[in-house]
Amino acid sequence: MSKNVVIVGGHGKVGLRLAKLLSSKHTVTSIIRDPAQAEDIEKVSAIPVVLSIEDDSQSAFTQAFKDAAADVVVWSAGAGGKGGAERTEKVDYKGAVKVFDAIEAINGKVPRLLLVSAIDVRNPDKIPAHYNEEDIALSERMRKVIGTYMKWKYEADKNLVKRDEFKWTILRPGGLTDEPGKGTASIGRTHLSPTISRDDVAQVLALLVDREDAAGLAIDLVGGDTPIEGALDAMIKKGETDFLG
Repeated sequence: MSKNVVIVGGHGKVGLRLAKLLSSKHTVTSIIRDPAQAEDIEKVSAIPVVLSIEDDSQSAFTQAFKDAAADVVVWSAGAGGKGGAERTEKVDYKGAVKVFDAIEAINGKVPRLLLVSAIDVRNPDKIPAHYNEEDIALSERMRKVIGTYMKWKYEADKNLVKRDEFKWTILRPGGLTDEPGKGTASIGRTHLSPTISRDDVAQVLALLVDREDAAGLAIDLVGGDTPIEGALDAMIKKGETDFLG
């Protein structure tokens, strides 16, 4: 069934790939912060809407979701390490919460949310039981390099999982590459490596648009050898949700 999908962070590398995948079947609205990005959005057959996560109000996002008659909102935005700790908090935490609040403020049909988070976003004091020594070492390196990013992603995820006014799913990909997608992955209670291509992340998100039964799940995603659709289906049936710690 065709859906109205709104991508927040529509000009990002995953957002553009996702719009291209979805636009043949669904109506896609991509929220961008720079009017100069509109041409790229139109090239993937999506509708550009200019709004700033940092500067525009919650009510502006509520209105955008209503105008698009959104069935699904995809959060694929992020500061990308630009602007330091203050901007990371403003975009990756406060911006995400603004979108959560905007969805809750809709009267009538409330869209589902697909939130792109990151692998190993969790309570740093609780190491998941399935982590091996390589995972623990990689986790420690990540927190030294991008600790602020991990902190605010965790705070956003914690905020989301407490909400019950709308349905949500969290996707937590590992290290990202721009290599061509393989169509295979490891999905569920994974290790922290290997890396995963943005093509494959977009494919998983495109499948999740139609998977209402993934509501309430936090889904880890890294490179692997299992065909994506089958791996995602198996994970949803297992319903593993304890990644936040």
